[in-house]
Amino acid sequence: MTARLLMTVDTVGGVWQYATELTAALAGSGYQVELAVIGPPADAAQRMHARAVGATLIDTGLALDWLSADEPMVVATATAIARLAQQRGADLVQLNQPAFAVVPFAMPVVAVAHSCVATWWAANSEAPLPADLAWQALLTARGLARANAVVSPSAAFAAATASAHALARDRVTVVHNGRSLRPRHAPPQDFAFTAGRLWDRGKNAATLDRAAARLAVPFQAAGPCSGPHGETMAFEHLVPLGQLGERGIADILATRPVFASAARYEPFGLAVLEAALAGCALVLSDIPTFRELWDGAAVFIDPDDADGFAEAIGILTADGSLRLGNGARARERAAAYGPTAMAAGMITVYDRLLDRPALPMTPTGQVAA
Repeated sequence: MTARLLMTVDTVGGVWQYATELTAALAGSGYQVELAVIGPPADAAQRMHARAVGATLIDTGLALDWLSADEPMVVATATAIARLAQQRGADLVQLNQPAFAVVPFAMPVVAVAHSCVATWWAANSEAPLPADLAWQALLTARGLARANAVVSPSAAFAAATASAHALARDRVTVVHNGRSLRPRHAPPQDFAFTAGRLWDRGKNAATLDRAAARLAVPFQAAGPCSGPHGETMAFEHLVPLGQLGERGIADILATRPVFASAARYEPFGLAVLEAALAGCALVLSDIPTFRELWDGAAVFIDPDDADGFAEAIGILTADGSLRLGNGARARERAAAYGPTAMAAGMITVYDRLLDRPALPMTPTGQVAA
């Protein structure tokens, strides 16, 4: 029997890739997916992609929680989503923004914690959470407490989420994110590369900028340098490329540069996974998430050690065989973080909430025919 799953998604971050990968991997599982877009509407390419993965796309015109002005605005959005779920006959709702679980829903709710202001602040500051963020953290805590199930993309972030929001750790199920990119290979080139929200303090691009000053090769950076609340980041040594689409980033990764991230805060790290799938050698900050996911398949450096990043990148760019060998290990590890495994983990959560018998799985984690 088919169950109808309404899933919230936004079009401006990694949740879009997450949701469309999951939707495609759920094909044949007994779950029919509708994606409710919160925030900016989907563009033509995204609409085409949604159709390709078998999802119905609904542009709601509602505001994202982290771009909302106050608590009533978030609650109004949550209420509208709950109403939409009833109108669409949803059997189950997946909220990729846990704060929206603060209101009653007529069906079970899965809250997936991709990130939150409380854990972001804790990773970036020792000061108390400021008032303009505290109300958002409180709503997230209430949503997580009210949800029927809570999912995190890594065990490290599950522990951080439970600690920040007074949630029992065993209430959080870990389901790793997955990507299904088919990397292209071009001749290897000697340079370093990073990608992400460069304006975000949690990404800590400032350390990489200092490291770039010590390198004999270029260090390129893809992503926005300004954020929605006036945040800006300027670089002296990194070469900013601006916002590139998936194809543009894939073209860069195809040349297998050294991929680096000095992030202090990373619940999972889709950019790292994409680089690993392309066979890039990884130089990563030594934080719990990256250790959990990439230990044995990356070089780890303290997030504030610019000299350490420069030395590690310099060694790898100077030795092509070493770089390609490290990249091969990263690619092998990346194979564990695929959409099929992600979907199997989420199906287990969904089936439990709907009291459905588990569907038979093949040894590779696919739903058996």
